Amino acid sequence: MKKEIVFVANYFHPDYASSGQLLTELCLELQHDFDVTVIAVQPENANHVQKKRMFEYDQLERIRIIRLRTPQVNKRSKFSRILFILSYFLLAVIALLRIKKVDVIYTISSPPIIGGLIGAIGKVLKRGKLVYNIMDFNPEQAEAISYTNRKWLFRLAKRMDNLSCRIADHIITVGQDMQETLNSRFRGRRVPSNSVINNWTDEQDITPLPRSHANVSKFLKDHDLQGKFIVMYSGNLGLYYDLENIIRVASDFKDHPDILFVFIGDGAMKPEMQRYVEEKGLGNVRFLPFQPKENIKYSLCAADVHLVVNQKGIKGVSVPSKIYGVMAAGKPILGVLEQGSEAAVLIKESGCGVVVEPQQYREISQHIANMYACGPETLELTGRGGRLYLERYLAKAQSIDKYRTLLQSI
Repeated sequence: MKKEIVFVANYFHPDYASSGQLLTELCLELQHDFDVTVIAVQPENANHVQKKRMFEYDQLERIRIIRLRTPQVNKRSKFSRILFILSYFLLAVIALLRIKKVDVIYTISSPPIIGGLIGAIGKVLKRGKLVYNIMDFNPEQAEAISYTNRKWLFRLAKRMDNLSCRIADHIITVGQDMQETLNSRFRGRRVPSNSVINNWTDEQDITPLPRSHANVSKFLKDHDLQGKFIVMYSGNLGLYYDLENIIRVASDFKDHPDILFVFIGDGAMKPEMQRYVEEKGLGNVRFLPFQPKENIKYSLCAADVHLVVNQKGIKGVSVPSKIYGVMAAGKPILGVLEQGSEAAVLIKESGCGVVVEPQQYREISQHIANMYACGPETLELTGRGGRLYLERYLAKAQSIDKYRTLLQSI
């Protein structure tokens, strides 16, 4: 008989969130090896009829999906976030308890602390195994941006998450630096069973394409980006990336009409970024919405340089998963990252770009100017290094096989 595996995550197909896309791809690959059930929130584009019931039942190929009706989140409101988290926690636990047979519970570190806690409660009550995937360490992530000045909250949150780690049968981190953070949490003593499994992109789907490719050219034309040197950020415009300050770099190039900054996505910092652009009258910045998954391979290839960034203090706490898509597209990277962080190491080992420490805005400007000056041939050669490295060390099949082996053995 196949093992019954229940994945608990706030986002799943068809949501745009990167964690949801990764989990969807993982479940699709594992559905023939295991009986897979997913507990997730209603997607943001769900219609009114779907949202009327507390629990909706759906199917994606062989994957059973239990969708939870939670309050919509205003990402700029702490109260709204807390209300969502509490609702998700309660409904996810109820949904988990209603499932008759559970061999393995797989949960992720989102929402912060709550993701692991749901898995821990589920393991105790359902008597299954628990795999806890830590994609972001919290409260460390919240501490890095001074989300609150209540230090006792951080201490309490860390104790709760450490308890979830202790209860888990195995912990997955998505970077070597994050594994080091796990070890330091437990001071190297009685560290829970753990391994590193990198996130991925589908390198068979996202491949290097020239601007002359019909769909890349269409993307450029549709958004009036033709003939520009494009510095692109594609992903969550959230709290952990210092984007509200990085966008100020665009002011250094306001007299260079050929250089355009393009931000694709949405998130808590987008309104502040838009206000800055409007106040400064910057004509060299564009904001575009999240692209449908089938179009991401074209939007990524439309850029000359991609920004892969993290806020100061995020080393060992989180890995920006967007780096895998950029490497697959064969594009050079300007990494605004702490030395020794997972993404910084990937850029340096593959030779696919340059790395600047966070908050060094003059250096960011200088590197953009240098990349603009070096010409398309050099940029293409730089980006190709990332593609080759990804094919050799970070292919999707390699990570999926590690998950399959782990879940079969646990």
